[in-house]
Amino acid sequence: MRFRMMTRLATILVLALACFPPVVAIGEDNLLLASPGSDDLLGGDDLLGGGDDLLGGDDPLGGGPGTDPDPLAGLGAKEPIKKAADPKKDPHEGLWTEDIYPSAESCRACHPGQYDQWRSSSHAYANVSPMFQRFEQAMIDYTRGTIGSFCVRCHSPVGTQLKVSRAASILEAPAVVREGVTCIACHRIREHYWRSSNGDRRIEPGDIHAPVGGGSHGHGLADAVSHAEDLKLKTHAGQTGPGQDIHASSYFFEPLTNSDVCASCHQVAVHPGIALEVVHSQYRHGPAAAKGISCQDCHMGAVPGKPEGYDYGHAAILSDKPYGEPRKLSNHNMWGPGYSIAHPGIFPHNHKAKAYSPREWLLFDYEAGWGTDEFENNYAAVQTFPKPWDTVDDRRDGRKVIDDNLAKIQEKRGAAVMTMEAGLKVQGPRFLDNPRAGRPMTISYRVSNVSEGHNMPTGSLGAQPQLWLNAVLIDPDGKRVWETGYLDRNADLADMHSVEVAKHRIPRDKDLFNLQTKFLINNVRGTDREAALPLNFSLDQLVFLRPGAVPVSVLNHPPLIRMEAHSIAPLGHREPKFHIPASAMQKRGAYRLSVRMRNRTEPMYFMRQIGATPDMIRRMNENMIDTCSSSHTFIVK
Repeated sequence: MRFRMMTRLATILVLALACFPPVVAIGEDNLLLASPGSDDLLGGDDLLGGGDDLLGGDDPLGGGPGTDPDPLAGLGAKEPIKKAADPKKDPHEGLWTEDIYPSAESCRACHPGQYDQWRSSSHAYANVSPMFQRFEQAMIDYTRGTIGSFCVRCHSPVGTQLKVSRAASILEAPAVVREGVTCIACHRIREHYWRSSNGDRRIEPGDIHAPVGGGSHGHGLADAVSHAEDLKLKTHAGQTGPGQDIHASSYFFEPLTNSDVCASCHQVAVHPGIALEVVHSQYRHGPAAAKGISCQDCHMGAVPGKPEGYDYGHAAILSDKPYGEPRKLSNHNMWGPGYSIAHPGIFPHNHKAKAYSPREWLLFDYEAGWGTDEFENNYAAVQTFPKPWDTVDDRRDGRKVIDDNLAKIQEKRGAAVMTMEAGLKVQGPRFLDNPRAGRPMTISYRVSNVSEGHNMPTGSLGAQPQLWLNAVLIDPDGKRVWETGYLDRNADLADMHSVEVAKHRIPRDKDLFNLQTKFLINNVRGTDREAALPLNFSLDQLVFLRPGAVPVSVLNHPPLIRMEAHSIAPLGHREPKFHIPASAMQKRGAYRLSVRMRNRTEPMYFMRQIGATPDMIRRMNENMIDTCSSSHTFIVK
């Protein structure tokens, strides 16, 4: 019964997207092309601000009748672009925010290298991610707001402490809130929160001059402060004249030197006992931890995904010159496989983008070529533009920022591929039968996790990242005669989550090798058959009121619910077998077998479930990461 209900739900979601032309066939890469102009990447009006308070009050994260007014209370109001000054709004609000929680822009003055690495990282993406915004909205809706700040504690630590209403728009939030896991999220904490805090950490308030935590004892900073006058440094508020603002002191914070600082956001569980983030637990029980290799050694070292040391250089630039002795430098790109699907005017973060508001950037049609010589010379005269992009100078200025960010995205993408291939290896094929015309054939590959750190794959919510093997057989005439790991017209894998498979429009991929974790639940009534869930909660209308006979603390999951892991443990391997039918082996001659591992951070059925736009889905698939590609030619006699 549940399977039929889930199938109907998935069908409704697919039909809701039916107004967009389906352009994808099995095995194609140009998936779910959105209609022109659908650039609503951060979630639509219900998410981008001004929505109803789902908790029934004025401020779901704090406040209410009789409390003091929140100085940031107006941040979510929708206002027209190029708006006049609001007499009711404090004109010093931005400065007030900066004086409490400095933006990464302030840190860039002394640490431009670290800023440039961080601005395209997954940490910097945490809060402006369209998928996070959509998912968090869906969780608020499903739970009627009772999850409170559970998600934003990790994705928006500064916004959580500022008590920015979750009904407020991320587009109108202060810059430091849009920055997600910004500099002060790690360098302004003093307490060790250990392994079970689920992102619950406190950032020490203070302006740019307040102390910062680090992995060293701050001798270089102390020396610079002692020569503040010669270096033209401002060490406290109120100093006038030219000079560079700098924090006046620092403190040694040991968790920044080991993996403890990562645990609070990368080991997260909910009360029923489902582990949403498991990577730190996997690391703790793996070979890397036993050898003393930290998370930082692989994710902040010189080589993406490998503990092969760090770069060395100057940590700060003072008065336009490198200062101090060269030292170990941690790479703040935070090497990982993630990628952005946001508008490139909004992400990566770029200090030159501040000339325009985030809402204005969403109006910039960079894919049409705005600001390029070809567009401005040939097409601009016959098109109308929204403000502020109605002048050629603004479009050309905007294009410079877009091009810079697109180049940064490609740099990040290259690092993501290197990170994946540092831990993933595919060997083969191994022929279990002699290739003969008119006969079936079985082959196998060896897929190994050569990393010592954690499982492959690992990541957010356990069941979200997809990593699967795509293999294609080409016959002597150049025709594709067999494939596994193909996608249906909705860009889903051809498994139990595919509506196309459920409706018998395409065959189920019997050979699919998918390392994605599954949420499984037993039927409440009827047979004791398990069904896979698209999300980490049950869609069944029957609530679980009876306590389980076995305590959740013993099972580590609630009764009748479990997570079925398919990931590969550190230094482990799997050997999937693929059965090629005789119908694909009819001709004699040279055949080519091509294989690749494919990775994307979100499944399509999950994106549709939480209301992702077609443009978000398109970008998720266009940016899919392919690794470990190889081809093998063999002769069929």
